[in-house]
Amino acid sequence: MITPAFIAIWFAWLMAGGSPGPATMGIAGTAMTEGRRAGLVFALGICAGSAAWGIAAALGLSAIMLANVWVFEVIRYFGVAYLGWLALKALRRAVTAGEVPLGKPVTGSMRTILAKGAAIHLTNPKAILSWGSIYAIVAPNDASLWVLLGYFSLLYAGSLLIFIGYAFLFSSARMVSAYRRARRWFDFAFAGFFGVASYKILTVRLS
Repeated sequence: MITPAFIAIWFAWLMAGGSPGPATMGIAGTAMTEGRRAGLVFALGICAGSAAWGIAAALGLSAIMLANVWVFEVIRYFGVAYLGWLALKALRRAVTAGEVPLGKPVTGSMRTILAKGAAIHLTNPKAILSWGSIYAIVAPNDASLWVLLGYFSLLYAGSLLIFIGYAFLFSSARMVSAYRRARRWFDFAFAGFFGVASYKILTVRLS
């Protein structure tokens, strides 16, 4: 299961999860203004929503694969297109002059913040498509439910690392300052990485 190709895809998954978006920027904004605890609670809510979609995608793909092997390939191409879109988005941010907002903070009780974090992923249909496409990329065409759930555990560990890491990093004023100074170079790196990953996934089929 854990091959050099999977390790490369796992790092691509980390990069995609860590790239600026509603989830990561919401965690950053909340940790900066409401504190580390609120940022962590919001991150855990996002992780809960992500887990729900990840397991749902594994269950759904396992059933679909019994009758329609070609669906895996269709979803894989969605993943390629998604990575390409992330590359263009990162490049656009990199060439944008001025400061890019880090994200709107989420306020309220800890329970409310947790629920809002979960809602970000649960109300986003792109989340289940992202999970489905990553399964189609890393898993063989005859993948069983247990194989897909095994990949889920490995990929989900990466999501936890990114989202909880954001809550810790952006609750530090020093880290926020460092990120703002290097923001453009991060975006150029994201654009290049996503572009190369999209091309590699398009031209190489994992077995």
